[in-house]
Amino acid sequence: MQRAPFRPRRTLVRAATTGGVAAVLALGACSGEDPDGTGTVSAPVVSTSPSDTTSAGSSTTTGPSPTSSPATATIAKDLDVPWGLAFLPDGSALVTLRDKGQLLQVRSGQQPTVLGAVRGVQPDGEGGLLGVAVSPDFATDHSIFVYYTAASDNRVVRLTFADGTATEPTVVLRGIPKAGNHNGGRLAFGPDGFLYVTTGDAGDTDRSQDKGALGGKILRVTREGRAAPGNPFGDSPVWSYGHRNVQGIAWAPDGRMFASEFGQNQWDELNLIRPGRNYGWPVVEGKAGRSGFTDPLVQWPTSDASPSGIAVANDAVWMTALRGESLWRIPLTSNGIGEPDRLLQGKYGRLRDAVAAPDGRLWVLTSNTFRGTPGPDDDRVVALSLDDL
Repeated sequence: MQRAPFRPRRTLVRAATTGGVAAVLALGACSGEDPDGTGTVSAPVVSTSPSDTTSAGSSTTTGPSPTSSPATATIAKDLDVPWGLAFLPDGSALVTLRDKGQLLQVRSGQQPTVLGAVRGVQPDGEGGLLGVAVSPDFATDHSIFVYYTAASDNRVVRLTFADGTATEPTVVLRGIPKAGNHNGGRLAFGPDGFLYVTTGDAGDTDRSQDKGALGGKILRVTREGRAAPGNPFGDSPVWSYGHRNVQGIAWAPDGRMFASEFGQNQWDELNLIRPGRNYGWPVVEGKAGRSGFTDPLVQWPTSDASPSGIAVANDAVWMTALRGESLWRIPLTSNGIGEPDRLLQGKYGRLRDAVAAPDGRLWVLTSNTFRGTPGPDDDRVVALSLDDL
């Protein structure tokens, strides 16, 4: 059985037109229609300032320092179904709005700026404009990547900015199965510089065990969407398989890769991801101890978790929980993990994503305007001091 769907409540994003944005992506109306979701976006423009000369993967940013930032603060509020978050080199962040298909830029102390809508996004249940990732070489290639649900599939698109203007978006990966749920959708660049893409089984569990299918996988691709060198199955983008619906990936400083995964009715999971491994779905859910399958590091009853985005910071994995309405801290040791701690239970409601920010805090997205009970300011981007958690 699948978890019963809920009808979403939605609020409207309060869009401001305040200036001071170092990398403004003004995606205004024009550029033609995209009836089949081929990846056309309203024509974007980028204005680059000297603060953009730092790589997105660098530890040096022009954003606020930890000592100048309040311990806990609401960075943005009144957002309509925010889903993904990624930082630009100047310390501001890009946020996707799933159902509106819009990309926002948010900065501490300022109102969000609506950058525009990606044409071809076809919201459907849990599908829409999902993950976002900033190129590690943004200072030179000005590229960001988004994952979205189109008319016929889920796909990854690259937007490239240069000389103050943007090229037409390029679809780098298409054919990922879509459905009303189990769309995966997280994007992140690994320490190896390749793009990792999480996909769901899209309601067809057989896909997860089929290494020739893109559903129910973690994929590893080049920035052009080709299978990355060293992938375990030759000329295939598949990095790991046997997944139900992965929505969180992150790496520890020592290179260990972690992923959060929705279970069905029994166990949600945090997995240590290794290339070529089979994580069991749909044959097993949670820890099974069966030959040929890789057990999770931790499992939770679905009522306590329903995990989405994760981050690694301060020697721990920080895992957001939707149904569990919590932030889970899983300590990292040199050869494994410690006992998980449940934090913020019920304080912010459903949590969708967590990202370690350049200012030393943890930025989290709430998800109460979809399958939740929105509070007066929902949905929000909240910055949390890790030392106070």
